[in-house]
Amino acid sequence: MFETLSHLALQQYWWFIVSLLASLLVFLMFVQGGQTMIYTLGKDEIERKVIVNALGRKWEFTFTTLVTFGGAFFASFPLFYASSFGGAYWVWIAILIAFTIQAFSYEYRSKPNNVLGKKTFEVFLFLNGFLGTILIGTAVGTFFTGAEFIIDRYNFVEWQGAAYGLEAVLNFQNVALGLAVFFLARTAASLYFVKIIDDEVIEKRARKQILFNAIPFLVFFLFFVFKALTTKGYAYDMESFVVSMEPNKYLNNFIEMPWIAAVFLVGVLLVLYAIFRTYLKGGSRGFNLGAIGVVLTVLALMLNLGYNGTAFYPSSVDPQSSLTIQNASSSEFTLTVMSYVSLLVPFVLAYIYYAWRAIDLTGINKKDVEDKDDHTY
Repeated sequence: MFETLSHLALQQYWWFIVSLLASLLVFLMFVQGGQTMIYTLGKDEIERKVIVNALGRKWEFTFTTLVTFGGAFFASFPLFYASSFGGAYWVWIAILIAFTIQAFSYEYRSKPNNVLGKKTFEVFLFLNGFLGTILIGTAVGTFFTGAEFIIDRYNFVEWQGAAYGLEAVLNFQNVALGLAVFFLARTAASLYFVKIIDDEVIEKRARKQILFNAIPFLVFFLFFVFKALTTKGYAYDMESFVVSMEPNKYLNNFIEMPWIAAVFLVGVLLVLYAIFRTYLKGGSRGFNLGAIGVVLTVLALMLNLGYNGTAFYPSSVDPQSSLTIQNASSSEFTLTVMSYVSLLVPFVLAYIYYAWRAIDLTGINKKDVEDKDDHTY
């Protein structure tokens, strides 16, 4: 089946897979957003325990998706890893550390004889939620603004910035995307708490936080989208592979690929509807609608970034070194073999959906965490 596809078709297929995993990862970062709200919503130990355990049910989904996304990206577009991880390594090291401390924080927070104390691990969870979201968003921002690297004819990567990736924070467009991801994660977490926590006091606080975080999210997100759509983008000729700067490149992509623009608009509208429905009308269904909206929005942005002759990881110092889905991908044989493996993805997603529903059949309240046992975080 996949043997009949051209190399370009396989590259486009795998960019879609990577984009879908990225969109699922951004949605699942509501866990990180919730970790930054432990003390905002929890005013005593038992309330904080309820919040941590509500998130503890889901943190492994986020971590697993992050690893899967990274693995799929590495296998399908290895030159990106060679360029980004080989040059902007301080950013990626910071991200990896942020997610590593999350894992053992959940496992050891409530362990007997915890010499560091619960508060220490709660600080770690906050740092994961704060740094993890902002750094990932800022790093992805360079997919639009460019990074300081040069690739020679032998695919050797030479990074030009002395800060090895940290210079991305000097571009406010990158930081705006990072802050948008941060406040989006907190907004989604608030929607999730309204849905899953069976406690009137915590639910009331969470409902207030929806608007408090949605407003800055919209400000930073709209700023980023406006800048992306109204400035020059990195286009390349799909025959000669020559990269050039094209005015309004990402806006042109939406115009020339209207189905992606439609997905983007539907996603944004679903997110807005979920926010205002939950905040103004009450109810707890906003989280599900918001989840679909986030996935569609991020998916559309990623597809816009890689399709239609667009460099998905541009070089700001040497445009001809920019990475595209054509020059950064694995061989046709590798992508073909991987494509057969990808047929298992629907089964994995079905299992995740089943496990998710099973975990969320009942909400969580103070009585669920008052009894001390090995199953509480």
